[in-house]
Amino acid sequence: MKNFLKIIGSIFVCFLPAIVGGFFTANNLYPWYDTLIKPSFNPPGWVFSPVWTTLYTLMGISLFLLLKAENSKNKTQGLVFFAMQLVLNSLWSIVFFGLHQILWAFIMIIFLLAFIILSIWKFYQVSKPAAYILVPYLLWVSFATVLNFSLYKLNGYTGS
Repeated sequence: MKNFLKIIGSIFVCFLPAIVGGFFTANNLYPWYDTLIKPSFNPPGWVFSPVWTTLYTLMGISLFLLLKAENSKNKTQGLVFFAMQLVLNSLWSIVFFGLHQILWAFIMIIFLLAFIILSIWKFYQVSKPAAYILVPYLLWVSFATVLNFSLYKLNGYTGS
């Protein structure tokens, strides 16, 4: 029962950026995001929700595996990097959707990628499965980085 509560708590923590980001996203999809010029590889809108739901769940499982591991310097550093990427994940939605700042969101997503990579690196030193589970997240955010940059190139600084 203790592990069940830990995994549920870990998953919940990882969904916090979705809760914060969802508020800013939902309030700005129409008309702002809809009016942006999008690249040909922009996924349809319905793709984002199941992808992010899967990724946040995997992130929670990864966090749970790390928390179960024995305490070490690498575990502590991994938790710090992981917390930083969660904060950056939340802030990206605020900057992109809330403030309509595509360039600043692009800069922020570069830092997000860096902290995901640092998280994977430290998780790997503590729990290889915890690190591997974060790879789909890294791949999706890498794709999102290219998409963000393309939106900037097609729409300019603010997308207006």
